[in-house]
Amino acid sequence: MSGHSKWSTIKRQKGVADAKRGAIFTRLGRAITVAARNGGADPESNAALRLAIQKAHDNNMPADNIERAIKKATSGTDASALVETAVEGYSPGGVAILVQILTDNRNRTLPEVRNLFNRHNANVGESGCVTWGFENKGLIRIEASSDTEELALVAIDAGAEDVKVDGSSVEVYTNPGDLEDVRKSLEANGLEVSSGELTMVPQNLVTLNEKDGVQTLKLLEKLEDTEGVQHVFTNADFPDEVLESYRSGKEAAQLS
Repeated sequence: MSGHSKWSTIKRQKGVADAKRGAIFTRLGRAITVAARNGGADPESNAALRLAIQKAHDNNMPADNIERAIKKATSGTDASALVETAVEGYSPGGVAILVQILTDNRNRTLPEVRNLFNRHNANVGESGCVTWGFENKGLIRIEASSDTEELALVAIDAGAEDVKVDGSSVEVYTNPGDLEDVRKSLEANGLEVSSGELTMVPQNLVTLNEKDGVQTLKLLEKLEDTEGVQHVFTNADFPDEVLESYRSGKEAAQLS
């Protein structure tokens, strides 16, 4: 598996802000509705729905919201309006970007996403042009302890494929089908799991210079903020100086 991309850290931090304004609940609700539509409303027999509900719990989504999202699947109208699709392409510097979309208005979302690529000097490619460079994995985050080495050993014993330290947390990567079992094993060992989800992990990372890196970060953040976009993945790796330049530019824009 490739090295850790700092984009996942940025997304996690952004998720905190999204939760505060309710944007993340919309995405979580749509994921629950589609999982229930595709596999049935009983989480005991629908693994995708179990994962979607668990992710909702991880993000403190109210139980009423979860129930409403499931009911949308059984009512038919709202669920059938949701369309799953993707846009793939390359940003400045040639890094891959995979945008997973779950929208009730593809005629709005798809043009918006393609327009963002064009405005940020990026190119939209054909279906499948970048997907091959990513692996579907389970990702579990654990609050970091002082002994991350011991934590890593526990995770490997629990069935993890890889463990990476990411700032204040530890990321545990699993086979997609092992995500739930590994999570339960970690929790049984007294570890505090902050989240668990399926993700797309780049097989190789591409390091960007400051100009291309800042422009790519702007594109990624705009994509994340687009209505109907569910997930954004990239194989871009951003050196610390690129991240600092990007943050400085955002702070200057906020003050102006």
